[in-house]
Amino acid sequence: MAQGYYYERITMQRKLTIYYTSDVHGYFSPVDYASGKSAQSGLANCMNGFANDGNTLIIDGGDILQGSPLTYYLYSQRRDGDCVPARLLNLGGYDFVTLGNHDFNYGKAEIERYLRELDAVCLCANIGGIAGVRRIAVVTLQNGLRVGLTGVTTHFVSQWEQPANLDGITVTDAFTAAAEAYAELKQQQVDLTVCIYHGGFENDLRTGAPLYTTDENQGCRICNELGFDILLAGHQHMPVENLCLNGTYTCQPPDKAAAYIRMDVTVGDTITAESRLCRPSEQPLPAAEEYLAPIDKETSAWLDRPVGHLDTALTPSDPLDMALNGSLIANFFNQVQLEASGADISCASLANTVRGFDKNVTVRDIVSTYIFPNTLVTLAVNRAQLKRALERSAEYFTLVADGQISVSESFLHPIVQHFNYDYISGVNVTFDLRRPVGDRVTSILWHGEELDDTRSLSLCMNNYRASGAGGYGVYTECGVLREQPTEIAELIIDYVLRHKDITVDKTKWLNIIY
Repeated sequence: MAQGYYYERITMQRKLTIYYTSDVHGYFSPVDYASGKSAQSGLANCMNGFANDGNTLIIDGGDILQGSPLTYYLYSQRRDGDCVPARLLNLGGYDFVTLGNHDFNYGKAEIERYLRELDAVCLCANIGGIAGVRRIAVVTLQNGLRVGLTGVTTHFVSQWEQPANLDGITVTDAFTAAAEAYAELKQQQVDLTVCIYHGGFENDLRTGAPLYTTDENQGCRICNELGFDILLAGHQHMPVENLCLNGTYTCQPPDKAAAYIRMDVTVGDTITAESRLCRPSEQPLPAAEEYLAPIDKETSAWLDRPVGHLDTALTPSDPLDMALNGSLIANFFNQVQLEASGADISCASLANTVRGFDKNVTVRDIVSTYIFPNTLVTLAVNRAQLKRALERSAEYFTLVADGQISVSESFLHPIVQHFNYDYISGVNVTFDLRRPVGDRVTSILWHGEELDDTRSLSLCMNNYRASGAGGYGVYTECGVLREQPTEIAELIIDYVLRHKDITVDKTKWLNIIY
């Protein structure tokens, strides 16, 4: 080499911007459905913050078809119209989506309708049998960057979902499918690999300690054992930004379009990425606002129809107070479930945030208070099985130093899960919180007498709980007596319409000693 000459390797850096939403759950407009007032949230407002320069990907992580009073209206009253979620994502310019577990709540035909009307490509490598679902995709941006993508959803959908809604559908392990898809993408010689995962993180992101005993969430394992450059997580409703686990950049937005993720990726000799949670814009995307306005008007009128009368208003207090002292809202839900099922006893849970009921009940009250898409299952339980389930609810409480009671950390971290505390009706139960966790249930009275060890009772509950979810694995050991396909919110509406003037059960079924 001649003196004075040298060579320097210069690598061109190419950039990608990702806008990512997940777990929108039908919150499309900037509306608080409980009050009917406006709120700075909603997918339409998130989409107004997206800017597509040709080196941009707009992605959704699933659970978009279900979860709000609007989607309840769409699927109970307006199924002959166009698919609103698909139309909205098209207006937002979405490129890719995956399926969430709640997207299966209305069955295969509804998913296929959604995907037919959707411009974006659906990637879900562990789901088979649904037209329009692909395993992987490779896209080349304007700057020449080749991006390989796949998607997977938590395989626990097969445990939670009604068998009829999974007819013709196969669900395989999410991690295994992600590993196979990653190997396929590497053969495509892509510059960047992305996994869209409708699942969360199984370990504490601060300490690394395990959070779950199941593989419902496998995000940490995917980051630690596979080589994806980017993992877009969801399902847990847990806001996570600007996190790198073992070389994989990952993030997760909260639910109900309360925020979206913007991730800026740079690809050169190395790959770097920064992600941040972004508040929705103050105004909706104009095209989305125009499209949604008449639908929102229809929905609001339907929600505000009075359908019956209660002898008392059912006003919520804070979750701990309701768990300690009982909730007439939960009593009312159990009242409905007992009549619909014919069961001996019933258990019900409440959402983290509860609207409650005025004396004059509207559809808005019902679908804003019972927000889950659950159906009813009746199981046969003996005393030992019932006690194990009740012990799980008793774990909700913890005694603190001053003798007061607070909510157990396990129900607050990594996500708030007041919905995993169950309210029982039909048996009188005593918890002694001075006793160790797992041995707090000291009495179960059936018709005034201790429930005999040999006696079997029929217990009705929502299908999510019957699957063992939320730490109630004992229910998977119990025999199924009856499954009812009608959504519980619809059972409540029918109950109110039939009875009109309703006396709410005011029994205090739980006694707590501390």
